[in-house]
Amino acid sequence: MTQRFLASVGAAAVLLAVSAAAQTKAGPPDLQGFWTNATITTMERPAAFAAKPTITAEEAKQYAQKAEKELNAQDGQSDGPLIAAAGSSGTGGYNVLFVDRGSELAKVDGQYRTSLIVDPPDGKTPPMTPEARQRQQERFRRGGFNRYDSVKDRPTSERCLIGFGSTSGPPMMPVLYNNTYQIVQTPDAVMIMVEMVHDVRVVRLNGKHEPSNIKRWLGDSIGHYEGDTLVVDTTNFREDNAFRGASSEAHIIERFRRINATTILYRVTVDDPNTWTKPFTMEYPFSLTPGPVYEYACHEGNYAMPDILGGARKLESQSTKK
Repeated sequence: MTQRFLASVGAAAVLLAVSAAAQTKAGPPDLQGFWTNATITTMERPAAFAAKPTITAEEAKQYAQKAEKELNAQDGQSDGPLIAAAGSSGTGGYNVLFVDRGSELAKVDGQYRTSLIVDPPDGKTPPMTPEARQRQQERFRRGGFNRYDSVKDRPTSERCLIGFGSTSGPPMMPVLYNNTYQIVQTPDAVMIMVEMVHDVRVVRLNGKHEPSNIKRWLGDSIGHYEGDTLVVDTTNFREDNAFRGASSEAHIIERFRRINATTILYRVTVDDPNTWTKPFTMEYPFSLTPGPVYEYACHEGNYAMPDILGGARKLESQSTKK
């Protein structure tokens, strides 16, 4: 019996030693799998929660029920506030059937968050600089939603080039639907495939940024591991796809940390002195979800584009006859 006891103690000691060695020599975090960041938490804090960055479970339940009721009240409409915000413009392009934005507020550290923005503490985007406001007005003047001379005048999401609302990132924002991502890791890169418009981000590990004159739709992303966290540094944006009117010199740092078997904590800081008076940071979870990510064949079925331009030509011909 003494021998068996000593043997068991010895085996336990070996297991502890192996476990300690494994922790000491632990490799990069395993972020692979299918994930969703769907949530009804908005980027900026609603006025109703102005002084409350977090709320109780009961308050969160009531908020979710109210949001669901407001969404269902728009069913069958073409111009409800939520549907119109997605770009329907009263045409019936969206209805409640399309909406898959999640049903709960984002939950971090056991607390329900009232905004994705965690810094500044008020949960609001910092003020834009005067130069940025002028730049934004110029962008709308050159290529606003009311220009129909060519396909290139239309928004990139309408042309099925890039998903709307910065769903592809960075930052990778939750939007009205199609909030699923697939992450694949290799020794040299991390690939993030986005359900919306089937965008693909490739984060080069331990690399260097390309020259500043090379602009990419999703910016130029390089990454490295800091312990249990993947840190992604992105710059070199195209201004026609920059986040919320940011400049091409915006600098965005993302952190992906696997906090348990079913959750990645995503934290992102947006720094662009050309656009905002100070940086701001958002934080929210990505939850494990069943795969696969099905193809989003937007462009193949984008029959609306010739209809949009054709409708504009029709209106032009009618105006010249008057």
